Amino acid sequence: MIKPHGSDTLNPRFVYDTARHAALQKEAEGLPSLLLNSAAAANAVMLGAGYFNPLTGYMNKADALGVAKDLKTTAGLFWPVPIVNLTKEAGIKAGSRIALRDPNVEGHPVLAVMDVQAVESVSDDELQFMAKEIFGNLDAKHPGVQTFLNLGNTLVSGPIEVLNFSYFQGEFPDTFRTAVEIRNEIKERGWQKVVAFQTRNPMHRAHEELCRMAQERLQADGIVIHMLLGKLKEGDIPAPVRDACIRTMVEHYFPKNTVMITGYGFDMLYAGPREAVLHAVFRQNMGANYLIVGRDHAGVGDYYGPFDAQTIFDTRVPAGALQIEIFRADNTAYSKKLGRVVMMREAPDHTPEDFIALSGTKVRQMLGQGIAPPPEFSRPEVAKVLMEYYQLEDAKKA
Repeated sequence: MIKPHGSDTLNPRFVYDTARHAALQKEAEGLPSLLLNSAAAANAVMLGAGYFNPLTGYMNKADALGVAKDLKTTAGLFWPVPIVNLTKEAGIKAGSRIALRDPNVEGHPVLAVMDVQAVESVSDDELQFMAKEIFGNLDAKHPGVQTFLNLGNTLVSGPIEVLNFSYFQGEFPDTFRTAVEIRNEIKERGWQKVVAFQTRNPMHRAHEELCRMAQERLQADGIVIHMLLGKLKEGDIPAPVRDACIRTMVEHYFPKNTVMITGYGFDMLYAGPREAVLHAVFRQNMGANYLIVGRDHAGVGDYYGPFDAQTIFDTRVPAGALQIEIFRADNTAYSKKLGRVVMMREAPDHTPEDFIALSGTKVRQMLGQGIAPPPEFSRPEVAKVLMEYYQLEDAKKA
């Protein structure tokens, strides 16, 4: 099986030893507390689950700036996005132990215990520098930029020990999986070559066929559909609806033991190319050999070029920095000429009229009106789930 990033074995920060877990839980009740923001809480969940291997905790300022500028820490570890705990809280002292509390669960339970190695002030200029490097812009309307620049100017760094997986395990018991669990299941299934598919949306025919193409062309044993379960921008479809759509599609249209449906606990960054590389890092950590990277991967609006998330692997990822490889996907659409979904670059004899292509806005309107999109665009079983969701949403607004 493919090795994790940066180490021979996976080192999740979740405390699996029951005695140690109980002792930390007890100790945490007497420690000073820091109520995390959602971004820092998501980073803790990803550290706990082993997705951010080999990191042991939150980065200090030098590492965060180094990663933002050159995609590497001061120790030389390749990493695409700063993993930080920025806060507006004052009074935290370097050298202390603190309890990190969960902002997303009622009562703010302890999410992790942290050894604070440094507490550093980050200027607005430094925050803007990092945001520009991560997101490629400083537009206040960009959801990732907006979030990042409002996290706070105090950076608290150091290793953490994670005690739970926030709301993800409770709300998505059949879908949320740690990198440890996915690696174990890949072994149990006997898969040798694995393709990962990232999604924050329901999967239409084009996505389905893209997974099938990648599996066939790479001669992979299985596909891990890995959906984001954390916070999204307003207007994105909630995780339970996406989960239902994907399960419906897999159940009806994929052979048994070829697809694993899983999810991870992270808030979407909308960082386009940088986030695509982060996606590759943590898919390697969960045991995937390939990641499908398609058009505008992890993008939003028109902030990124359609294939910037592919070219960054050529321009910013040094040879040998990652073991995982990417499967480069083009725009996909249903060809009326061929009677199947194709990558558009592979159909040079087609004109635009030869494809069935619908805008997201048009599909949304159809679903809200109870009209199923053409079966060439969306499987009828999936469309049914989405129609029910949109009709309920529209009824709430009426």
